Amino acid sequence: MKYLTEYRDAERVKPILEEIHRTVTRPWVLMEICGGQTHNLIRYGFDQLLPDKIELVHGPGCPVCVTPLELIDKALQIASRPDVIFASFGDMLRVPGSSKDLFQIKSEGGDVRVVYSPLDCLKIARENPDKEVVFFGVGFETTAPANAMAILQAHQQGIRNFSMLVSHVRVPPAIEALLTSPENRVQAFLAAGHVCTVMGTWEYEPLAERFKVPIVVTGFEPLDLAWGILRAIRQLEEGRAEVENAYERLVVPEGNIPAQKIINQVFESCDRKWRGVGLIPQSGWRLRPEFADYDAELRFDVGAIEVSESELCQAGLVLQGRLKPNECPAFGKECTPRTPLGAPMVSSEGACAAYYQYGRLAAEGAS
Repeated sequence: MKYLTEYRDAERVKPILEEIHRTVTRPWVLMEICGGQTHNLIRYGFDQLLPDKIELVHGPGCPVCVTPLELIDKALQIASRPDVIFASFGDMLRVPGSSKDLFQIKSEGGDVRVVYSPLDCLKIARENPDKEVVFFGVGFETTAPANAMAILQAHQQGIRNFSMLVSHVRVPPAIEALLTSPENRVQAFLAAGHVCTVMGTWEYEPLAERFKVPIVVTGFEPLDLAWGILRAIRQLEEGRAEVENAYERLVVPEGNIPAQKIINQVFESCDRKWRGVGLIPQSGWRLRPEFADYDAELRFDVGAIEVSESELCQAGLVLQGRLKPNECPAFGKECTPRTPLGAPMVSSEGACAAYYQYGRLAAEGAS
């Protein structure tokens, strides 16, 4: 239990792990959706503490990682303009584009700023009326309400020098894309508790029923993860395929209704390309036509940028659960946190970063 010794509730996790060992009788493949879950599963050694019959694979639940390369290049082009203040959450600054990242744009004189809320950008826009303020609106359902609120407040307050480069993605269509893939191996999912805090569990019910796959909503603490894994294994062993809420202290079936209302007021569903994965129908949100004036792609006319992914980087296979990070030939060699080929190596939620940080530097069985 050495990996759990630093966790304050390690003694409460131990009996759950023992129960998992007693319960499992055959091989099962589980995917955790969220990169935050991935980091804690690897940090606390779940990949080595679980029975050999249970394989954890890592899903596309890192919004930084799945932001398409061409959108990164659009951000770089906009941020390079002398009339622009480009604002972003900090985890986007080191994500590599085709030739550079936002840190390099900043070092070359671009006004690139880290903010902690999109609403900060409205204050910046009011204080800099001679500049265009652009926020990089990246994220899953968790960040969508605040981003929608920023657009709505800018519209209501008449702030015209603010726009958003939108790259919002949604979890349920990604799960469906994984399950319909001929290469799919996933037999159960650990769904992300923070996403379900906003959206509830109702979107997962049709997926569990259609594909006969258990989906267990869980949190991020080792105790939450252990309990979620046990509930998923119990379903698999008993031949059940249901949506279970193992994060009841925060998640309710209907989700946060006011948050959903503001999302639907500002955004509409659209097809969205995921970096390394490809186009997933109706997997994204874009600004509704009535808010098109706040669309940075339209304002700066960068919609036509097309690029090619690195041939060395296998991040797409990692994000689909088809490859472990340390099974990528470039992992730890051409691709490191200092010289990343893809976003999963630099994002705080990236699976490759987790494997590198916590010492999973070689694939099992490798010499």
